Amino acid sequence: MGIYNKVMLYFWLVMAIFIFVAVTVMGLKSGFERWYHFYLFGGISLLMFFVRKWMLKRMEKHMLFLEEQKRQAENKA
Repeated sequence: MGIYNKVMLYFWLVMAIFIFVAVTVMGLKSGFERWYHFYLFGGISLLMFFVRKWMLKRMEKHMLFLEEQKRQAENKA
């Protein structure tokens, strides 16, 4: 997995945590009835983290599969 992929994976996790903390603080300061809908953005960021992690695992498995097929093709030739 490349550096870019790892950085972007944890970027979404950091953003989710930051958004949850920021919305909670602002909700405590000025009332949750004004800020509760911003939790949606934190949820989307957390969802992006898990989807990206799942897709990276799929990509790694697929790359291993392609390498195995290439080795098998070389052995037959």
